[in-house]
Amino acid sequence: MQRTKPTQRTIRLGLAIATAVAAVAATTPSVFAATTGGMHGRGAHHAVFVQTDNPAGNQVVAYHRAEDGQLTRTDTYDTGGLGGVLEGSVADHLASQGSLTYDERHALLYAVNAGSDTVTVFAVDGDRLVRRQVIASGGRFPVSVAVHGDAVYVLNALDGGSIQGFVVTDGHLESRADRHRCLGLDPNATPQFTHTPGQVGFTGDGSKLVVTTKAGGNSLEVFDLDRSGAPAQSPVVTTQPDTVPFGFVEHGEHDILLTQAGPNAVATVRIHGDGTATQLAAVATGQSATCWITAAGGFRYASNAGSSTLSGFRVDEHGRLTPLGNTPTGPGTVDSAASEGGHFLYVQTGVNGGLDSFRVNTDGSLTALGSETVPDAAGGEGIVAF
Repeated sequence: MQRTKPTQRTIRLGLAIATAVAAVAATTPSVFAATTGGMHGRGAHHAVFVQTDNPAGNQVVAYHRAEDGQLTRTDTYDTGGLGGVLEGSVADHLASQGSLTYDERHALLYAVNAGSDTVTVFAVDGDRLVRRQVIASGGRFPVSVAVHGDAVYVLNALDGGSIQGFVVTDGHLESRADRHRCLGLDPNATPQFTHTPGQVGFTGDGSKLVVTTKAGGNSLEVFDLDRSGAPAQSPVVTTQPDTVPFGFVEHGEHDILLTQAGPNAVATVRIHGDGTATQLAAVATGQSATCWITAAGGFRYASNAGSSTLSGFRVDEHGRLTPLGNTPTGPGTVDSAASEGGHFLYVQTGVNGGLDSFRVNTDGSLTALGSETVPDAAGGEGIVAF
């Protein structure tokens, strides 16, 4: 069913940075920049970055990735903002996918500060970061960032949910007032962590912006984008009763692979030109709290927070999924990311703030390489790998 506003259900990241400046003062009460050195953003490589989402002070912890996939912690970077905790959450304080997002075109890393309603922009060089900017997210409790070309969108989870659009200019984000849209979810629905939106992302061709609403709407809200990247005034909303749509990755120009926490499944969904969405197929994981999904070469891995497992799938060009079985992780499997080429998979385990490393074998099976505790990252979400 398509509609223009969601109904309620009761179930449950141009150009590289040119020249580093010594210091930049606040330009408005909502936008300010910060610098910590003279590094040019030349792009990420052999690195894994993990967000702590610590309410006392959000940080991004950097790791160097060796050729064999092993990680060595190199540094910790303050975002200049605060992490946040949605009511009811345990292992997943943001209950979202895409809270730490890499912008390859501009060699920038975007981190949400849910507790202070801001987004931090870092320049990236290998496994090193320099903070360039902290900017207002355009709403309350930002949880997800999406980037396509020069367009960046932030998903804010509270007050009924909203998206805010930005444009990348000279290595910084510029907020655009005409790119703010409300999602119309019930701001009082509880618990928060299941009834707030889960992810914002582009379709593969960049023509549509997709938002998952989890149990707050059991729907996909799809905004058509004009040539400048501005969204339609209102989304086309496709309801998926009782599915609790959570995280997704693009597949081709128009399809997405979507996790559904209601039936604990991964679904192939087509986003049509008119903004409607059609589910083409779904495969159950047989696990609990299937919420996050990551692409690694020809494989896809879904995180099952309730079962502390990863469910692997082989995917063909048509989006057909073949289950490959489940792999145990540390407690509370949440966000994950694959290295360049898809040879290694890194997974946050939120209960204790862990980081598990795996080699992706040629048949899609996973070989554990080790695990470590990320400082002050219990409940944290947000990871990118290279």
